[in-house]
Amino acid sequence: MDKRFLLALVLTAVVVIATPWLFGTQSSRAVNKAQRDTALAADTAAGRGLDSQPRPVEKPTVSAATDSSLPSVQARPETTSVSLSLVDYTFSNSGAVPISVDLKSYKALDGSKRNVTLRSKSGQLISYRLFLPGDTVNLGQVQFQVDSLRPNSLTYRANTHGADIAIRYTFVPDSYLVRVSGEVRHPNANNGFIALEMPTSLRSAEADSLDDQQHLAYAVKPQREDARGIPFSKLDPGERRLESGPITWIAAKNKYFIVGALTPNGGTPFAEVAITGGPRTGRRATQASAIAVEPIKNGTFSFELYTGPQEWRRLLALGRGFENSNPYGGFLQGVVQPFATIVMRILLWMRATLNLSYGWVLVIFGVTVRLLLWPLNQKAMRTSMKMSRLQPELAEIQKRYKSDPQRMQSEIMRVYKDHGMSPFSSLSGCLPMLLPMPILFALFFVFQNTIEFRGVPFLWLADISLKDPYFIVPIVMGLSMFVLSIIGMRNSPPNPQAKMMAYVLPVMMTVFFLNLASGLNLYYAVQNLTAIPQQWLIANERAKSGGTLSAARA
Repeated sequence: MDKRFLLALVLTAVVVIATPWLFGTQSSRAVNKAQRDTALAADTAAGRGLDSQPRPVEKPTVSAATDSSLPSVQARPETTSVSLSLVDYTFSNSGAVPISVDLKSYKALDGSKRNVTLRSKSGQLISYRLFLPGDTVNLGQVQFQVDSLRPNSLTYRANTHGADIAIRYTFVPDSYLVRVSGEVRHPNANNGFIALEMPTSLRSAEADSLDDQQHLAYAVKPQREDARGIPFSKLDPGERRLESGPITWIAAKNKYFIVGALTPNGGTPFAEVAITGGPRTGRRATQASAIAVEPIKNGTFSFELYTGPQEWRRLLALGRGFENSNPYGGFLQGVVQPFATIVMRILLWMRATLNLSYGWVLVIFGVTVRLLLWPLNQKAMRTSMKMSRLQPELAEIQKRYKSDPQRMQSEIMRVYKDHGMSPFSSLSGCLPMLLPMPILFALFFVFQNTIEFRGVPFLWLADISLKDPYFIVPIVMGLSMFVLSIIGMRNSPPNPQAKMMAYVLPVMMTVFFLNLASGLNLYYAVQNLTAIPQQWLIANERAKSGGTLSAARA
């Protein structure tokens, strides 16, 4: 019993300490020389939403306006607005770039009652630089002209430094995706590069803006490797990291929203991505910079721009592993990411099938997991009881043959064999605690960025993605854990370590979970409450077997 509780203590410490810790090549390669297909492919999601009900395709409306208040190098930049069913884009002719994206389906939770708007502190959501042999052109300082304004596309054109440049945005209806293509007419264009500068930050629209800032990060997906995240907090001011290509996509994100640049399927990948830590005015890192470089092939370049929510189904539909733009698990990503994906799929399926809020989905999910594990837990607990009954006999053998280790080992193995057990059977006593841990561990990461939980109320909870303001759920979780431990000790031999664990472990877990998402606390509390009846039955069974064993000895 002592060894099992010691193992449980070590495993618990690993979960408590390692989980938050997890959160928390100076050369470029030659890229594929195959000719890029300049024709825009039809988006598989065009005209179709990702919701369960089909939605009619709406033609975007466009309008032009002049706004001198927008930050730009020009005194009076011209802006062009493009309105679609899900989003409103605002473009500036200074650099031919989007400066804001208004998401119609998402309301800000900061009390402003406005829509969530993706903006960068630099004033431009993205920007371009053109690298030609012996010359670098900052296109953000170039005044473009609207060359073509159509219901589904917007084209800018400018002539600078001897180069004729055209940038075209093709909008996908009922989507957050824009296809971007460009042409550069210059004698040395095929030896040049286009550099895409990602947002230096994203303004928060959340009730807990500090928590939102902690999730500011870039994510990069090399073609032959898993996606990896680079939090702003992990970058020292001025620190530079170079991600060598080929790169499939790069994204800037906060907790729930993302701006991603993806290379088209079969298109030219980014040659490299340079990421630099930004200045800090306080302890928190709220700024950084990232530049993705794409070679110009046959005078053209292209990429796809996603500016919207981190909805798992939408990101999955884009392909190219973009659903993994939130890399989970740190160095354990290869294990945690697939498991978190499975849990996310199950929760989304339950939500669509049962048509209940995510609060009730978590309750049902917690009960279901515990019931499915009931047979395994039952077997493990009974094995633990058998091991408890064997302890006195094993202790007597160890005392009798302490001077003859070989004889002692053979006698111990005989006792195990007579009772149909093995020395490894003692480890099965820890299974009741270990079996639910992978799901809890996966949910810990899932709750970090899953927008499906954002703003979802449940009972007195205004948002299950935030901590319980009254700390009711974590306290219930801790109390249920304490009750579970006390019942587990009923009719067991006195054990000082077990008694200490019964008091210390619930307090440790309550303190650790106090400021975590209330939905995560809800799931764990439901798990504990559902396990109490099984623990009670095992305790009664232990009492009966203890009485039978005492009578036999007498």
